[in-house]
Amino acid sequence: MLVRVWDAPTRLFHWALAACFVGLIVTSQVGGGAMVWHFRFGYGVLSLLLFRLVWGFFGGHWSRFASFMTGPSAVWQYLRGQGRPHDGVGHNPLGALSVVAMLLFLALQAATGLMSDDEIANAGPLARFVSSAWVGNATYYHKAIGKFILLGLVALHLSAIAYHFFAKRENLVKPMIMGDKKLDFAAFSARDSGAERGRAALIFLACAGLVGGLVIGVGG
Repeated sequence: MLVRVWDAPTRLFHWALAACFVGLIVTSQVGGGAMVWHFRFGYGVLSLLLFRLVWGFFGGHWSRFASFMTGPSAVWQYLRGQGRPHDGVGHNPLGALSVVAMLLFLALQAATGLMSDDEIANAGPLARFVSSAWVGNATYYHKAIGKFILLGLVALHLSAIAYHFFAKRENLVKPMIMGDKKLDFAAFSARDSGAERGRAALIFLACAGLVGGLVIGVGG
């Protein structure tokens, strides 16, 4: 049976975040005038992260943190092949750890970016409000540590997708595009109505407005 696992807002969040991440990597390597877009992509990531935080409580069933946040015992049982059938519907316990790590390190990368200063022509909007020591540490982490942690997490994420596709014959990409997953047992179907999508749009606009207000406010 087909079950709606990923609602449209979650899918749009996923692919928008991926696009912004690629944009951030490319613009960071190009430098120069491309740094204007680097900041814009960063603000986009921050807006998306705020949205995902809210949507983790009010979104579709399988997008809510309560549906995939588990303890160490659940992860251990899953690794031993003793997981529950529903562990494979949304994020399995191991995948949930990857998701949480990705969100946390993206948030840290965005936060340090707001306080970074390349001492040439580009500085984050919060750099002038913190001490030089904070700016130096934030810049070092943002450039020399955080970026590579995120690249490692992305590589791990892609490796897991490849493993599921080739070893377990399970396509994890298609449900994140279409929303539905074919299951051989009954499972809860996520809400994905027009009203839910409209609510998600309003939440995202509020999050983007909050980030925009922060940037414009401190910039002024």
